[in-house]
Amino acid sequence: MLTLLLIGFLAVITVMLLLWLLGLKQHNFSYVDIGWSANFALLAISYGALGNGYPLRRVLICSMFAIWGIRLALHLAARIIGEPEEGRYVQLRKEWGAKGNVNLKFLGFFQFQAVLNIVLGLPMLLAVSNAATQLQVLEISGAMVWLIGVCGESIADAQLKRFKSSAANKGKVCDVGLWGWSRHPNYFFEWTIWIGYALFALASPYGWLCLALPLLMLHFLLNVTGVKATEEQALRSKGDAYRRYQQTVSRFIPLPPKQAHQ
Repeated sequence: MLTLLLIGFLAVITVMLLLWLLGLKQHNFSYVDIGWSANFALLAISYGALGNGYPLRRVLICSMFAIWGIRLALHLAARIIGEPEEGRYVQLRKEWGAKGNVNLKFLGFFQFQAVLNIVLGLPMLLAVSNAATQLQVLEISGAMVWLIGVCGESIADAQLKRFKSSAANKGKVCDVGLWGWSRHPNYFFEWTIWIGYALFALASPYGWLCLALPLLMLHFLLNVTGVKATEEQALRSKGDAYRRYQQTVSRFIPLPPKQAHQ
């Protein structure tokens, strides 16, 4: 496992370094999001090929990470490549630029994402090292929860993309489909995916270590790079329209919409 961990770590920090250099050249650090997602697929290939556990388990858990990582990376690439730097990173540029070398701070940010790739890839690392020759109920259950999360996240992303593709919706807040029940259904279902990974890992030795990962992911989704940053940018760009949306639609967990305050 230590060898796998070292190989994975070298791979993801290299990817993030290259993407930081690309972002530096193009004055667009949004590429970090693509790298963070794609790195899980890279880890899946590395761990799956080099792990020595039960082949069926290795194929299943690595496929779960690779499918999710590639889907999300492609979705983000279509949104980021060729477009201006996303508002969240423009704001970070302003905040960090006033306190020192902004490019070096972004380098640290990119590499921190690589460290997160390794930490959050722990369920996969443990599972590919598990030699037990039969899948457990926890692993099947984890795969089913993962599937619900991937389907939900894909639907939410497709609904938002369709909404934004209409010129009539320019400047408006997306409140259709899942977005009428949650202001961030994509993040909610992403969290569901990590619950699935943790369940899957529980069937492997030391799998209990992964129970903290959905909580860690929830913290980042709610308070760091997800909901908090996205809502701050939405308020800057959409103002009162987004404030009205906040009054009626659940912040995270999909729930029936409420009546707006008069």
